[in-house]
Amino acid sequence: MSLNPKQRAALAAICDTFAPGDGNGIPSASAIGSVAIAEGMAGANPRKAEVEQLERILSMWDTWAWGLFIGIGPRKFSSLSRPQREAALIKLGDSDSPLKRALFQNLKSAATLSYYLAPGPTGVSPIWDAIGYPGPLGVRADAAAPPLAPLTPTGDLVLDCDVVVVGSGAGGGTAAAVLAAAGHDVIVLEKGHYFDDRDFDGGELGGLTRLYAPGPNGTAEGQLAVMTAQCLGGGTVVNYSTSFKTPEHVRREWAELGVPAFAGPEFDAALDAVWSRLSVNGDYSTPSARDRIMERGLASLGWHVDSLERNVVGCDTGPECGRCGAGCRIGAKQSVAKTWLVDAAAAGARLYTGVDVRTVSIAGGRATGVVGRTADGCTVTVRAKAVVAAGGSVQTPALLRRSGLANPNIGKHLRLHPATAVWAEFDEEVRPWEGGMQTRYSAQYADQDGSGYGSVFETAAANPAISVAFQSWRGADAQLARMRGLSRMSSVGVITRDQDSGEVKVGKDGEPTLHYTLSARDEARVKAGVAGAARVLEAAGATTMFSGHQAGFTWERASGRPIDEFIAQCDAAGYGPGRCAMAALHLMGSARMGGSAESSAVNPDGATWDVPNLVVADASTFPTSSGVNPMVTIEAIAHLNASKLSARL
Repeated sequence: MSLNPKQRAALAAICDTFAPGDGNGIPSASAIGSVAIAEGMAGANPRKAEVEQLERILSMWDTWAWGLFIGIGPRKFSSLSRPQREAALIKLGDSDSPLKRALFQNLKSAATLSYYLAPGPTGVSPIWDAIGYPGPLGVRADAAAPPLAPLTPTGDLVLDCDVVVVGSGAGGGTAAAVLAAAGHDVIVLEKGHYFDDRDFDGGELGGLTRLYAPGPNGTAEGQLAVMTAQCLGGGTVVNYSTSFKTPEHVRREWAELGVPAFAGPEFDAALDAVWSRLSVNGDYSTPSARDRIMERGLASLGWHVDSLERNVVGCDTGPECGRCGAGCRIGAKQSVAKTWLVDAAAAGARLYTGVDVRTVSIAGGRATGVVGRTADGCTVTVRAKAVVAAGGSVQTPALLRRSGLANPNIGKHLRLHPATAVWAEFDEEVRPWEGGMQTRYSAQYADQDGSGYGSVFETAAANPAISVAFQSWRGADAQLARMRGLSRMSSVGVITRDQDSGEVKVGKDGEPTLHYTLSARDEARVKAGVAGAARVLEAAGATTMFSGHQAGFTWERASGRPIDEFIAQCDAAGYGPGRCAMAALHLMGSARMGGSAESSAVNPDGATWDVPNLVVADASTFPTSSGVNPMVTIEAIAHLNASKLSARL
């Protein structure tokens, strides 16, 4: 995307309204360079239609007609004073129209995220100084040498192998290792690039722009934000190292949906193999200040709390760990790029990065390889005896659809673990960007109605840009004042096991879009989870509290107002599109395993019903949502499905 002067001026006006600075050392969005960051991130969206839509909005933004649309009358945005501009944006966010609310949320996210990401001309943003945030840690001079040496094609390429694996994350990396160890000639193709300890600086900007996919950034209806990894090692490079085995009740549910192996010894063995290879342990679960606060509140209420085990070795559980979402600088996280892919390469697997696989080649009802392309337009053709699709719950169904597979369940049954957070400020210093990413959790609300569905409470390290994404915006001064208190803030995250589902649809351009709205019963579980999180923070001694609701209400202990009133405000505001900042925390189920082609996209061995030597090995295989952080489950399924494919080969 290359904006023309009119469009860029409109984007600058929007960003400078959300973040005008304070006129006293805190620069505006345009002055610190965040407008260029916002433009670059929006332009990287692979959905051309969405990029063109943004360009049209920016072209219309400063016109009388657009003034009528956003509710300021036949006036240009540029003719308004700063208070009037802020009021216009807040009115947009409070609109009865879900479309307008979603537009506001998208603009708010682009403007505020880029503002807190921007390092400015000196590399250390004055905003960071103002809120007490130290900024990126920098690249470590003592970082270990990278263990892998993938190739990036620079011209057209034709390759032959036994099995080609599309995607290198939790599923693809594990499958590649299993297959290569069994003696098969394996090629792994990854759309992203390879980054390791020497590349990580602990900064949010580098992490988001290099390690995450540029889109899709949210559900089509605007209810949930979406972030997915795109790099060698996938989500295991940027996740929070939280390790859960698949809960027993979930395994039973999945077995009853037509995959008996989930309840049997084969899956036990796969889980144990993953647990061992990832070195999951509890030795590095020292609680951060955030976790201590949550634990204190839970203990005061007499609610469940337990330690989280993590796939880390040598973690500092301090400043390093709090930046782990942007890559681990000390190599403590036992990601796929440190484990399974190293095993695969040692067994002879060939790794290629920068390859966007567009189709699976099919002849005579069998997969014969894949065809991909590089960013430079080079064609990569791989001929193979079998194909493993492991692009994740967004890209795998898109690949299957582009390849002509017709099973109606492809793309259906999408689960997202919808998540939000309740924030609170404390008298004590928290420094929420430090300490273990997640070391405590509570399952107190995990089964709210006897169905096995509900919410889990967890904390997460809060660096500024990600923090502001989960907050409301009721004016620039109020936002900056709130962020000045970030060092004393903590949150309790509400991660909901969703019972109902959405869908991944594939457009004419071959790119996926996510369609998902919370069902009434899942929204009720989110509401209950938010209420529980608020009670935990109140019990922990919070002085003030707020949620992600755009309505922007706040609870203050000094007011004497009961916490029930705050909870009632959250309930009344609701969780419809644009009402509350929410994210799709884990994407699952869009090519689910099952016992028949009528109810699932792949069979109990992970092979597609349409093409028997095309196997899926990622989170898209989940029959329903897991209810816990899914990394270990993904790898166990990949281990199981790859082992079965190996035996058939």
